[in-house]
Amino acid sequence: MANTKYIFITGGVSSSLGGGLLAASLGKLLQANGFSVAIQKLDPYININSGMLNPYEHGECYVTDDGHEGDLDLGIFERFLNIKATRNSDVTAGRVYQDVIHKEREGAYLGHTVQVVPHITNEIKQCIYRMSDDDKIDFVIVEIGGTVGDIESLPFLEAERQVRYEIGRDHWMSIHLTFVPFIAAAKELKTKPTQHSVKELLELGIQPDMLVLRTEHPLNERSRAKVGLFCNVQPQAVLELIDQPTAYDVPLKLHEENIDGEVLKKFNLEPKTEVDLTKWNKLADTLHKAVLPIRIGLVGKYVELPDAYKSIREALSIAAASYNRRLELTYLQSDKIDETNVMRKLEGLDGILVAPGFGQRGVAGKMQAVKFARLHKVPFFGIGLGMQCAVLDFAQNVLGYLDADSTEMNTNATYKIFDIMTDEKTAFGMNGSMRLGAFSTMLVADSKVADIYGKTVVSERHRHRFEFNNKYKNEFEKAGMIFSGISEDLHFADVVELPDHPWFVGVQFHPEFNSSVQHPHPLFVSFIDAAINHSKTDTPKD
Repeated sequence: MANTKYIFITGGVSSSLGGGLLAASLGKLLQANGFSVAIQKLDPYININSGMLNPYEHGECYVTDDGHEGDLDLGIFERFLNIKATRNSDVTAGRVYQDVIHKEREGAYLGHTVQVVPHITNEIKQCIYRMSDDDKIDFVIVEIGGTVGDIESLPFLEAERQVRYEIGRDHWMSIHLTFVPFIAAAKELKTKPTQHSVKELLELGIQPDMLVLRTEHPLNERSRAKVGLFCNVQPQAVLELIDQPTAYDVPLKLHEENIDGEVLKKFNLEPKTEVDLTKWNKLADTLHKAVLPIRIGLVGKYVELPDAYKSIREALSIAAASYNRRLELTYLQSDKIDETNVMRKLEGLDGILVAPGFGQRGVAGKMQAVKFARLHKVPFFGIGLGMQCAVLDFAQNVLGYLDADSTEMNTNATYKIFDIMTDEKTAFGMNGSMRLGAFSTMLVADSKVADIYGKTVVSERHRHRFEFNNKYKNEFEKAGMIFSGISEDLHFADVVELPDHPWFVGVQFHPEFNSSVQHPHPLFVSFIDAAINHSKTDTPKD
């Protein structure tokens, strides 16, 4: 910790400016300069974690190897930096307060009055310092969620101020991300909101070292100089971040703005290696210039908010780029699909992915999508509940178990194909019967998935409660469904496939959480390959 540098990123003027994307992009550039990086998200909301949040509130719930249910920004961190986030990578106000109250109940504060300062702020600082416990991290980037001026953000900003006091300015840096609106009637960019946002920070005892200005129109030098003058920031540290075509363009744009150079100059550091962004440039170039489309249908019940499936979308996009294809992703609302319209909605797709989820809404539509893919030999990829729908479709329409269901959907089903299996999970100490985090899966030799992975034992992340009921396994196998992946410790079905289908794979786990720019996930790459092959055999499309 003694040599670690801490960079804090705060947001001002408006929410949803992309603080996580800025943090990940800066981290990527510092890595490219030869430095080790850890990133943390501090969220001011009172939820303990993202596990109970509706995806419409904050997008997808991202799961780490150690079983933390976190903010979707963790996915950006992992995809960009090819690192493993942990429980400490995402800390909410709710968790901080819960830990402090727990300590108070245990008598840890020796009867003292427990207050926001110092007890809450100390707890926040402990979470921050924990990111560099091994002293092997050169930079810890801390993104503070929310917007400066929010009441709930105040303890986190005070903790940031105290960190600067404790470690000194030589090891601390503040980057403030703000929005510069364009007034169409006046045809003018307005910097006053940024000035007021910085003023709020100054009142809290934080002077930003750098400003990153989100804008829809280019900033002129006069605007930059004006912002720098009134915000006490050197003009070269006032950076423009104009809207980019894709998230993967942001590190390249910030490198052009010399953000990594300015950060290293602030800390009196020299690059450890020559920056090489060849692979990154190639990905961005492909995303811009790929002409041939690959048409994938994503069937889910939260499709009105695409961020609910952000990691899946990015895994597909990265995989498509590896084939120099442009991903054309169609979001299909599962509870609006039925047997009368399934052909019209899904016809012409090169591949169908049925997304994960919880609850009964939209399950019937997902099963219609599975049936369509199975019968019409369209490459199919089922994830989580999507895998379960594939198994239930097989039970109902191949085995003839019309009353087959999951107890999550129907506790009175005659054939409980998916059940909680509480006894088995309790034996492994799984609280609440939820399988959460990374688990090992043994793949059947010579199966499609073993061939795709190129090995027979894999580790993937899970987030589900209901498991396939093994008492039906023999009947499924006799009818042609292969259980090609079995949980190493729990002996539950993790992967199913149909050998008489060009590409039909369902996985109980979430491979999208293990896909990054540097290492596209093999299942997504293989799925896209199958979709390309299917498009060649299909009729020409406009």
